[in-house]
Amino acid sequence: MKTAPSAQQALHVYFRPTTSDQRCLLFNTAEQLDNVSEAARRAHVGRGTYYYWEPRYTADGLAGLAAERSRAPHHTRIAPIRADLEAAVLACHSAHSSEGCRSIANRINQAHGWQKVIGHSKVHEIVSAARRATVMDAAVAAPAAVSTSTEVVHAPQPNQTVNIDLCVVPLTHTDPTDWVSMSVSEAAAEKERTEDAGASPVVEYPGQVFADPALSYSTQMQTYAARRTAKRLSKGQRKHRRREKQAARAELNAQSDELRLQHRRRRLTRRLEDARWKVKSQAHQAFESTWKTRSDQERYQRRQERRTQQIQWHTDKSIRRAQLQQRQAEDTAWRQARRALREQIAQLANDVPLVTAWLAILVVVCNGTRRCLGLPLFTAGVHVTAEMIVAALRTLCPPELEFIISDNGTQFIGEAFAQFVKEQELIHVRIAPRRPCTNGIAERFVRTLKEWLACQSWNSPEELAALLTQFIDYYNDRPHQGAELDGLSPNEFARRHRDCSRC
Repeated sequence: MKTAPSAQQALHVYFRPTTSDQRCLLFNTAEQLDNVSEAARRAHVGRGTYYYWEPRYTADGLAGLAAERSRAPHHTRIAPIRADLEAAVLACHSAHSSEGCRSIANRINQAHGWQKVIGHSKVHEIVSAARRATVMDAAVAAPAAVSTSTEVVHAPQPNQTVNIDLCVVPLTHTDPTDWVSMSVSEAAAEKERTEDAGASPVVEYPGQVFADPALSYSTQMQTYAARRTAKRLSKGQRKHRRREKQAARAELNAQSDELRLQHRRRRLTRRLEDARWKVKSQAHQAFESTWKTRSDQERYQRRQERRTQQIQWHTDKSIRRAQLQQRQAEDTAWRQARRALREQIAQLANDVPLVTAWLAILVVVCNGTRRCLGLPLFTAGVHVTAEMIVAALRTLCPPELEFIISDNGTQFIGEAFAQFVKEQELIHVRIAPRRPCTNGIAERFVRTLKEWLACQSWNSPEELAALLTQFIDYYNDRPHQGAELDGLSPNEFARRHRDCSRC
């Protein structure tokens, strides 16, 4: 009987190739603790890595761990392709371009008396090589195209630039196999197109400034932010689709509240009218009862008063009847308006579901050292506001901060956030539409955080806050695979950078 996989078996962890610092840390820790499992955990590698490098460490020591050797096999035996078969494959592929590799192999084998002289994998190899050669010839013959790729640029100084993002997790999480999460980052951005009739389009974008090595980091960041602002203003302020739906939902809610308030006022007015009608009805009944007990002579003397009272009573009854008819019309119109609003709210809710059982985590990561500066927790979930973000950043942002990189979420483009950036004399760098790689450090941090939280459990925001504190220490002390860190932890990289700056 097969058993269900455990949480550790269900979560497959991918370990990238180790660095020399990781291997040295692994074996030094193993000798100190005499525990391979604990040493592998601290070096962020698997146990198999220790036994893979153990013979080389035993033979050459730490120097053997630093040497990188080729992993290619010593002997490769690849049968050469016959020239006549290659020509036959290319001719058959040219004549029957719609057929696959298996059909072409069958045609060639049929021509050789149904002897298997070539397989479909060799046919695929020959056709792929011919296509690559055609593409290379076309690239050599065509003029050089303008390259749109730029080198990744990171802040040269610690705490000079921070990347921020929002991560949303469930309010409670107890089952590691049932893990769901969401993001309040930019959901969809408008597609940018550049068309130039009669000529090849030349793509120009603000990120090209990072390809100029003559500019300093501060100049590149300021120029990028200025170009993004100018490009956004030249095309007009385009609200995010989520913001439009939130505005539509707020407008519908305001209309519903106004409709409810009007109905409440109308009911209060009706109560006053009913009370006045009740007084008049009781007075008429009392007069009629008294009139019946009087004598004929007294009735004759007060006949004029009786006639006046009857006229007034019929007038009041007509007014009351008109009031009741007006109430029916008002109630019918109110029910129709309420039904229409409910249908619109339901349709909008089906398009953008409102989620309330979530917790929002603000990610604040240093761009230069990859250190996590803090993970403030918000119980408002997806309804977190710019004011909440600003209040958290005031306590987390270092004094030497110059740039803040974020996406185009509603919390980062609000007036409160813009006022905070202006007060602190910072430069807010917003990513371009459909370019999340500009905030890639924060995005990658969110992925690591979600993978770590998937194996944890909590039942309240307080328990999750304690887990986040534990994760900050874990993340900042573990080795990283970044190009700049090269196996060092963010804390160690920041310490070395600080020591070098003092020298």
